[in-house]
Parts: sequence; structure tokens; C-alpha cells
Amino acid sequence: MKIKTKSLPGSRISVELEIPAERCQNSYEEALSRLSRSIKLPGFRQGKVPRAVILQQIGVARIKATALEALLESVWREALTEKSIEPLSEPELKDSFETLLSSFDPSQNLNVTLETDIDPTPSLKTTKGLEVKAEIVKFDPSRVDELIEQSRKQLATLVPIEGRPAAKGDLAVVSFKGSYEDGTEIEGGSSESMDIELEQGQMIPGFIEGIIGMKVNEEKTLKCEFPKDYSQEDARGKKANFIVNLKELKNRELPSLDDEFAKQASDKTTMSELREDLENRLKEDAKKRQENNKKEALIKALVSQLEVEIPQSLVDQEVRILVEQTAQKFAQQGMDVKSMFTPELVKSLMESSKDEAKESLKRKLALKALATAEGIKVDEKAVEEKFQEISQELSNEGKIDPNRLREAIREDLSEDLLLKWLEENNKVIEVQPKQDPKKKESTSTTKTKKEKGATKKPKS
Repeated sequence: MKIKTKSLPGSRISVELEIPAERCQNSYEEALSRLSRSIKLPGFRQGKVPRAVILQQIGVARIKATALEALLESVWREALTEKSIEPLSEPELKDSFETLLSSFDPSQNLNVTLETDIDPTPSLKTTKGLEVKAEIVKFDPSRVDELIEQSRKQLATLVPIEGRPAAKGDLAVVSFKGSYEDGTEIEGGSSESMDIELEQGQMIPGFIEGIIGMKVNEEKTLKCEFPKDYSQEDARGKKANFIVNLKELKNRELPSLDDEFAKQASDKTTMSELREDLENRLKEDAKKRQENNKKEALIKALVSQLEVEIPQSLVDQEVRILVEQTAQKFAQQGMDVKSMFTPELVKSLMESSKDEAKESLKRKLALKALATAEGIKVDEKAVEEKFQEISQELSNEGKIDPNRLREAIREDLSEDLLLKWLEENNKVIEVQPKQDPKKKESTSTTKTKKEKGATKKPKS
């Protein structure tokens, strides 16, 4: 069999095959033999049906199709081995199977062309002398007080408010039902009972402002407007009405900032210890974010030097990985992934993950190209030492796939080496952030009791 390969755009390869007539005929005879052993006809013993009768009963077209399928599978495996091809996807016929079948004559040589995606070969225009900018992350001492105040609010005693209307800073318990101006009900825009902090930014514009001044058991229609950048696309910029009933009004009695509070809010015994611990952790966090800024700036610069054609099958594979990771996160939070991840949701997630998948692949391929260009390799002894260390830490976590763990460790160590090399051979300029909004951590860094539903927003 003659085999000829040709590179195609998009990291694909074309494999042209000239299959000898003898091999075609053998495949046809084998197909006929297999089908004859399976056919059952009255008056004939199974496997002893005459050839002419089989051809009449099964038909030449079915025998040729069976022979062609087996032949293509066989020659494809042989071509992969002979030409050392590692395909990323199933082979595709240049011409359709039906077209090939219509011209298939077992007594003649068969010419067929198959195409498949292969691993791309990334390259970099340059690896040295790049100049990148990374934003400085500084420790902000005021964050210590902010975090303590957050914990203080979470540990506060809620006291019912009587004899006055709702005011800013109160905790309101409300029921509401929302609809757009045309009367269409807002999907997820209703609740029988929700705790809402009466603070700006907790809900869409007009909602909090409308509740302030209401009395307990009062019902009111609030006129609101969804922001133009609202997360739910079909609601962006739309005006809406919410029929709201103020069911309860509460105020927080904050605990005193003493050593007793420190014990309740954390594992520390005094306020000075708590403050010192928070300061150390915030400084460490700032340092990590600073390093991450450098890392992201260097990788972004490296990706800008990348020259590669990424095959679609590789993008599809990365998309599946991202969706699986999303499902795992939900499962770890105790959610029922099987019922939650409907075919429609999976399809939507796969579509929305394409850009992220492409960016993720570019990062991986850029680092791979750097490792190849500069001969940067991980010391396997270091991999084994780290493997033993982590294996002991995870000994109580159940069954662990050692091969996957080693590969993950190898990737992490490799990335560390590559980033170190990038920093040594390129220039990182530290710059002040363009804007410095105070970013609050999603969870307190102290141990606190969680207060349910205090800052929820309508899903509208």
C-alpha cells in the first residue's frame, strides 16, 4: 500500500492511500464470509448457504459497504503506525463514504484520502527582551478594620425594630413579585421571603431606595430599572415594577471589640493577636497577588509572541475539560449535578466556554514552545520527591491515580521553572494600578458564623 502525507492548514494532515486491488478483494471476500455465517435461510444449514443465494438475499451493495468499512479501518491503523501519526480526532474522508462506495470495485486499486487533526507545533517569535508591566499590589492597613467590622456584623444580634420606618443600614425581610413594564413576569424575580441589607448596591437601582421609608406590613410598588451591564442579558436596560411587602425590620446590636469578640470571631484569644494575624494574612495575600500580576503579565507577553494554528478538535477537548471542572465545583458544593446539568445547560456552557478554552490553550502552547526553544526540563527526581510528599498528605482522601498526580506535579514544577526563566530574561516594570477600588474578599478571613441571605439579589 502506498501512503502519502500532506500538511493542511489548522494543524491538520491529509493521508493519501493507494490500496492494492488484492487487498480490496480480500476485504470483500472476508465481508461476504462473515455475512454468510450470520444469515439464516429455510432449507439451508447456517454457514452453508450457497454464494449465489447470499448475494441475492443480502445484495452486493451491503457486502461492499461492509468490506469498505473494514478496509478503511484497517488501512488507517496501518498508516498511523507507518507514518508515526498521533491523531487528535477520528479520520474524515475527503469524499463522502457514499461517493467512495459508489466507485468501489474490489477488483481495482482504491485511492482514498483521509484527514485528521494533529498536535500543533507552536513556535515563538522571541522569548527574550520582552518588556511587561505589572500592577503593584500594596498592603492596605484599613482592610484590617474592614474585615473586623465584617465579622462584627456577622456576629451581631438581630433585634426587631418597632415604631419607625425602614432606614439605611437596617436588615429588611421582604416578599416581592417583579414584572416588566409590559406586564411580563420576570423570571426569578419573585420571593416569598428574602433578607436584604438596606445598603446601596445590594439590589438593582431603585429597589433599596424604595424600601427605605416603608413601615412593617406596608405594601408598595417600586419602579426600578435594570443596569445596561446586568448579568441577565434579556433584562438589561429594561424598566420593571416590583410589588414589595415589608414583613419585618431588624437592627444589629454589634458586639464590643474586646478579647471576648476575638475568641468568638477567630481562633485567637486577644484583639491584638487577631489584628496581627489579619495583618500578616493580608500582607501575604498582597504579596501573592503581586506575584500573580507578574506571572500573568509575562505569560500574556509570551502568548503575544506565539505562532500556532490550533485545531478545532483541541478546542473542543479543552471546552469539555472546562465544563467538567465547572460540574466538579458544583458537586463539591453539594449540588445535584445530574439534575442540574441538563443537555441545554451543557450546550450553553460549551458555547460560552469556547473563548476561555482558546485562551487556555494558547497559554499552554506558549509555555510548551518556550520549554522546547530553551531546553527547559523538569528534574524527575524533584517530581518524585513532590509526589511522595503529596501522596502522604492525601493518604486519607481515598484512591488516587498516581499517573495523573505525577503529571499534575510535573506541569506545576515545569510552569514554575518557565516563569522563573521568563522573569530572569525579560523586564518586568511595576506600575501603580490605574484605579484602586477597595476589593473586599468574598469571605471573611476570620472564623465567623454565617448569616443567611443578608445580601441576596433577585435573580431577575
